[in-house]
Amino acid sequence: MPLNPSDLFDVRSLLTDEERAVQDTVARFTDERVLPIIGDCFDQGRFPKELVPEIAGLGLLGSSLPEQYGCAGLNAVSYGLICQELERGDSGIRSFVSVQSSLCMYPIYAYGTDEQRQQYLPGMARGEIIGCFGLTEPHGGSDPANMKTHAKRDGDDWVINGAKMWITNGNLAQIAIVWAMTEDGIQGFIVPTDSKGFTAQEIHRKMSLRASVTSGLFFDNVRVNDRQRLPNVKGLKGPLGCLTQARYGITWGPIGAAIACFTEASNYAKERILFNRPIAATQAVQIKLAEMARRITLAQLMVLQLGRLKDAGKMQPTQVSMAKWNNCRIALDIAREARDILGGAGITTEYCPIRHALNLESVITYEGTETVHQLVVGREVTGINAF
Repeated sequence: MPLNPSDLFDVRSLLTDEERAVQDTVARFTDERVLPIIGDCFDQGRFPKELVPEIAGLGLLGSSLPEQYGCAGLNAVSYGLICQELERGDSGIRSFVSVQSSLCMYPIYAYGTDEQRQQYLPGMARGEIIGCFGLTEPHGGSDPANMKTHAKRDGDDWVINGAKMWITNGNLAQIAIVWAMTEDGIQGFIVPTDSKGFTAQEIHRKMSLRASVTSGLFFDNVRVNDRQRLPNVKGLKGPLGCLTQARYGITWGPIGAAIACFTEASNYAKERILFNRPIAATQAVQIKLAEMARRITLAQLMVLQLGRLKDAGKMQPTQVSMAKWNNCRIALDIAREARDILGGAGITTEYCPIRHALNLESVITYEGTETVHQLVVGREVTGINAF
């Protein structure tokens, strides 16, 4: 039996029946609903909002959270497979789901009150309430402790001033999870985006994540009641805990982008005839395709083990850092090599590699740059903090 080129070690056989069913469902959605439109959406700089009800209907928003809040209650491996199949379509689609699930719904569930969970999570799972996550600031994102946005107590209210930058879903959102410095350290707030003094400005002229909404958030004496504060966490532990959840999904997502690029380059190489033979018959192209398959296989095995560790409650942030570093890098390299195999045709969005390559320039940067994750691993193996 010939092997599956995009799953040479038959990793799929290690999945449970439920995990395979989840992957198949999301793969079908990507094939039928995302891929036919996503090239045009990227060209137009448009997020396909029309897909949100379908994404919600499949149970993909907050998929790992309990069913009592209207969520699917899936395991971590299933969530990873969701991210992989969505990013096979486009990083912008996966980013929307990641932000909603891991950066907005998760902190309400993990750090909020039961009243907040009941108020927001079911509507967010249905896609009726969209969230965004305000942590990164204009002066730099890799040092979140140097936070300028602040919240001051005023009776039963908090008054928030400051700015956030590079915020996915910012102009789509009805609520923002905002992290601000207080007299008692960094705290999180659920800020309705129709609050007086809140402004979201969409960032244009992007060459990456064009099928995604990216915004700056501005807070000018935004007043929220103490009931909107997330009371069960203080300090950087809160936002960093959210980022670990989201980064976990990102370790899976780029594998989907890599598989899409690898598959398109492989098919093209078999059809493209030069010097009376397909370019797939040349050693140079075969070595490139073999190297892509090798890297995809290593990434697949890494994230499956990471998912099993997460489901067992044993996953460590350093492991997430290594997987994000590795898998974003392999996906970006594969996208660039696939573009090269396609030659001149590879610079158009009629083919997916240039779109994925441009998107992955953001994915390898956001939620911890490659350098940051390398230093996290370096600190783990040496015991010395080099930040």
